[in-house]
Amino acid sequence: MTWELLISGFGLGIVSSFHCVGMCGPIALSLPVYYLPAHKKLVGILLYHLGRILLYTLLGLFFGFVGRQFYLAGLQQYFSITLGCIILLILLQNTFSKKLFHLKLIDRFQEKLQNIIAINIPKKQLYGMLILGMANGLLPCGMVYLAITGAMAAGNLLGGILFMTFFGLGTFPAMFLLTYFGSFISLNVRNNMKKAIPFFVATMAILLILRGLNLNIPMVSPVMNQSAVNVVDCP
Repeated sequence: MTWELLISGFGLGIVSSFHCVGMCGPIALSLPVYYLPAHKKLVGILLYHLGRILLYTLLGLFFGFVGRQFYLAGLQQYFSITLGCIILLILLQNTFSKKLFHLKLIDRFQEKLQNIIAINIPKKQLYGMLILGMANGLLPCGMVYLAITGAMAAGNLLGGILFMTFFGLGTFPAMFLLTYFGSFISLNVRNNMKKAIPFFVATMAILLILRGLNLNIPMVSPVMNQSAVNVVDCP
């Protein structure tokens, strides 16, 4: 199970990195490190990505805990189906540019994050790169939302942490190359990858729904043990 989490989280991160290059690329290319000597530039960029991955790990801790509560309540089957349906709804909303549901609280949160980023980008202190990375990790992003559902579906704290950490590590290679060397991926390649991402997201959502249907299909829809309701969660 652990290896499945590591591989799926890392794989999702690699696929998501092409989306990140397009959506978060402007922030990455605005980092105030390009005037620095080579070694300080490297440290600053690494701190930025460390901040992102650290934030993803913390999200994994929180949402792994949330998923654990559903598992202990014996609701993991319904939880998996619900997550899959939510992902499909978000995908439809983005595809047709229709706001099926909208929370003003998210807009206010995003505005605060953008203010934090705007304040720290002009600063020349290296610690600011860590703050920028963590703020960037919190910006609304469909691929991060998808990773969070994977962390919750893991059903335990360690699983959530590992999934989100390896998701962050999967985004690292492409994002590091972008921040260090500049725009190294052509616009045409990025656009083609972004077109493929909705199909990947839809596949993940369908797999979550199938997972919750208890169809007794190995690796795809195994029978879930509903007796978890009787498990005592020891510290």
